[in-house]
Amino acid sequence: QVQLVESGGGLVQAGGSLRLSCVVSGRTFSTTAMGWFRQAPGKERDLVATINWSGGRTYYADSVKGRFTISRDNAKNTVYLQMNSLRPEDTAVYYCAGRPDSPVATPWDYWGQGTQVTVSS
Repeated sequence: QVQLVESGGGLVQAGGSLRLSCVVSGRTFSTTAMGWFRQAPGKERDLVATINWSGGRTYYADSVKGRFTISRDNAKNTVYLQMNSLRPEDTAVYYCAGRPDSPVATPWDYWGQGTQVTVSS
């Protein structure tokens, strides 16, 4: 059974930073593409960033480009999201997700339970 466990959320003032972590178990992490999503109250879940199996290819939503950085440590089965220059509109529950790494986009099969990030103005 694949498990994804996020940590690192919390309350931070605007302009501050947080680093989210997601530890994956039950699957070969080095063959898994990873992503971070977020969902604000009353809104749909949005893609924030993705990273391929090696870390050599990343994607960012326009809203976070230049402020957030996704990375991974395959030796620790962990993916990170470094969030800098946080804004109140970044407030959401953040989820990590995984799927088999593939040149063809496939559904995100694995999901964590989410971690709350709240940015105060």
